[in-house]
Amino acid sequence: MKKMNTSCKILALLTSAALFISSAAARIVTDETGHTAEVPDSLNRILITNIYPLPSVLTLYLNSADKIIGIHPSSMAAAQNGLLSEIYPDITKANTGFMKGNVLNIESVLKLKPDVVLVNAADKQSLSKLEAAGIPTVAFSTSAQKYDAVRTYKSWIKTLDELFPDHAKADKASKYAENVKALIEERTKSIAHQNRKKVLWIYQNQNNKVTTSGKNFFGQYWAEAVGAKNVSKSIPAKTANAQVNMEQIYSWNPDVILITNFTPDTAENLIKNPLWAPISAVKNKEVYKLPLGFYRTYTPSADSPVLLYWLAKKIYPEQFKDIDLNNEARKYYREVFGIELTNEQLKKLFEPKPMKISTPTPGAA
Repeated sequence: MKKMNTSCKILALLTSAALFISSAAARIVTDETGHTAEVPDSLNRILITNIYPLPSVLTLYLNSADKIIGIHPSSMAAAQNGLLSEIYPDITKANTGFMKGNVLNIESVLKLKPDVVLVNAADKQSLSKLEAAGIPTVAFSTSAQKYDAVRTYKSWIKTLDELFPDHAKADKASKYAENVKALIEERTKSIAHQNRKKVLWIYQNQNNKVTTSGKNFFGQYWAEAVGAKNVSKSIPAKTANAQVNMEQIYSWNPDVILITNFTPDTAENLIKNPLWAPISAVKNKEVYKLPLGFYRTYTPSADSPVLLYWLAKKIYPEQFKDIDLNNEARKYYREVFGIELTNEQLKKLFEPKPMKISTPTPGAA
């Protein structure tokens, strides 16, 4: 009897959702994977599944969190620790109970009555559930651009332009990002290969078991984009599965260590750890914690052009000594998104406090 009641309840919710969706004028949207969806012309209830950086991108894009009714718990953790919830406090009202890990509760989704669900393209199970329920879905991918973070960011903005043509920002965002890339490339192209800095990424670190970035993750892109060398490029493991031991790190002897916001590690505690003392980056105090902007900056996000500047200046300070990070960040967020950051917010961006980590599934970012 309980099974029958649950089935009837879901059927009623499906019927209600179908009627709700069909009552609105609709149009066809094609996402970056080539998937098409019929979405209402007016999108006022948006739910975002396990594409963790996307809530921050969408909030900045719309300059509001009012339309976002649900986000993943990991997205919420980053929002609460970074600038997103400070500038857009309404994001904290978004529901997070519809998904645990990568498991989507379709009944919970239906109760929220979304106009559209923005979903991780790699999560085929959630896509199938949503489509079977008749809910418009638009997919976003972290890997379709081969972990090129800036191209991914630009692709997401282009898809958002399709969803929200009245807010079109793709041309402006793309032009800004390309100008930053071109400036960095011009200033680093003459650095001889043997003089390029060797960079180690610390994606996660538990009991000195370090997860880094092989060639199939964002660390490879960021290193190349600023004229550096990713010491772990040869690791065959994909995405966040590239775990290495300290003996391997000693043999690489990186010049620079970059710590993401997917670990509570800080530059200070790594430098003080005697296990890391033999490494050149630690000896020279070239250990840096990545900025925590509107999302964790290691991944594609609205912060990506700012991270390019930050990385270039940290790794090659002489080549970029004229770059004022505060001025560049203030200019970028103002010109592309219409946001005016205060000095206090810029300090919080570039000097993040350790956050409580809600760790995404490896590779999802």
